[in-house]
Amino acid sequence: MPRTLDGQITMEKTPSYFVTREAPARISAMSKDTKLIVVVRDPVTRAISDYTQTLSKRPDIPTFESLTFKNRSTGLIDTSWSAIQIGIYAKHLEHWLRHFPIGQMLFVSGERLISDPAGELGRVQDFLGLKRIITDKHFYFNKTKGFPCLKKAEGSSKPHCLGKTKGRTHPEIAQEVVQRLREFYRPFNLKFYQMTGHDFGWDG
Repeated sequence: MPRTLDGQITMEKTPSYFVTREAPARISAMSKDTKLIVVVRDPVTRAISDYTQTLSKRPDIPTFESLTFKNRSTGLIDTSWSAIQIGIYAKHLEHWLRHFPIGQMLFVSGERLISDPAGELGRVQDFLGLKRIITDKHFYFNKTKGFPCLKKAEGSSKPHCLGKTKGRTHPEIAQEVVQRLREFYRPFNLKFYQMTGHDFGWDG
């Protein structure tokens, strides 16, 4: 990481850190004071989104349903499939809590980042000890993408939206498959809410 002066914050993001077993110990060895921000979303939607992204690169992959189940007739979920495994947040968080106190971690709701970006970024600014500079007036909702966009990107006069890989249409998944996944994730979600002290509302 680059040297950081007083009054500066150095940030780095890598989606796979949270689910990589070695990451907590390595980051702790580098700096025990590191603040960690993790964006999480409904694990069922996350799994479907993960599949959609893979499908766009490899259209010949098996169906979502066949990858989800180890045994379709018993409804046994295949937890070795990364799209499923990543959403078991409580399990990943256990590894991090061996190296970092929960107070050094902020869990941002992916759903609220879409429905109330300024509110959720307000929590981020507070967590980092920053003045709340980002407000509602910095965003507009892009109907085509289904996401909020920045009215003006840093150093530009043009609006900035997430790239074309975001906001893809998800394939149609059978309702009973979604339901079975909801049942599978529920106990893990409840444990995660307990661990973080925050109910993300994925089981409502």
